[in-house]
Amino acid sequence: MSKPKVFIHAPREEPADFVARLTTAGYDVAFGDKAWQLPRGNHEQDLTDAARDAVALMGTSIRHTPISRRVMEGSQRLRIVAKYTVGVDDVDTDAATDLGILVCHAPTEANCFGVAETTVMMILASLKKALERDAAVRAGLWREPNLGTTFLGARADGYAGITIGLVGLGRIATRVAQLLAPWRVRLIAYDPYIPPANFLLANAQSVSYETLLKEADVVSFHVVLTKETRFMLRDEQVALMKPNAIVVNTARGKVIEEAAVARAIAEGRLQGAAIDAFEEEPLPMDSPLRQLGSKVMLSPHSASFNEGGELRPGMQWALRSVLTALSGGIPDNVYNKEVIPRWKERFGGASVTS
Repeated sequence: MSKPKVFIHAPREEPADFVARLTTAGYDVAFGDKAWQLPRGNHEQDLTDAARDAVALMGTSIRHTPISRRVMEGSQRLRIVAKYTVGVDDVDTDAATDLGILVCHAPTEANCFGVAETTVMMILASLKKALERDAAVRAGLWREPNLGTTFLGARADGYAGITIGLVGLGRIATRVAQLLAPWRVRLIAYDPYIPPANFLLANAQSVSYETLLKEADVVSFHVVLTKETRFMLRDEQVALMKPNAIVVNTARGKVIEEAAVARAIAEGRLQGAAIDAFEEEPLPMDSPLRQLGSKVMLSPHSASFNEGGELRPGMQWALRSVLTALSGGIPDNVYNKEVIPRWKERFGGASVTS
């Protein structure tokens, strides 16, 4: 009898001991093609064929060949899709829930806090015009009047400081709030899905999304991509913002409409932006964001890429989730929690290998 198959659909240099834990537990381990992660072609059929009859899928992000309903329907025994990363927008979570399959993600400290640190860097660099000042010196300019920057915190002379708005107040945004605390800025946040205690922890005032857009000098996005959050910043929302406001997006590209942000910056209706995630990746060469010079800081979707951390912690979370689910248990990092009752009905706590 063949061993149950665990398919690593989007491999990322998994260490030998990682694979050994799966094989020792009685599973065959198969690896996907790294080319499936590249932004060209459609490899859904290849992925579907390779994943057939797997009891678990795991790996990093694979946005250009997502884990679709078709891929998951290829295995009647599939119990879990486990990501090495926080985001699950490359998995059809609605289909997974319909099919009774767990989707697990990995909001690790290395990942989440790395994104938070990058976010704070982008906020500070934008407010202090780091790119503009660098470009000016390289161009032979010196102490130009337009290179004055924003003072962040409240002062004894009556200056109230700036307001930073956090859209979403999960682990990443809460860490951003903690890192900004010494700067004595006013923090406001919009998140209709968390309890009041979370706002107290972040020392952030709970406000509506409209109020946040109107009052914030910096609007920073920290939401997962859902039907509700897709393009939640368009022309209509930009029109509510201050003309000196800055947009920061280290979440998901399709949370903001890039064309609307680019137009507003070009027309002087926004001061600038700092963006790590884009609607299309890599960022197209003809993107209007590329035409705005130092008013926009561009980053290659690498906010969580940290020296020494990388994806190793996320791999361990995914491994633990897979071993738990295949033993009949419920991992503690299930993203689509609504599927748990159906999953229990399907598998009843039974181990795959028993």
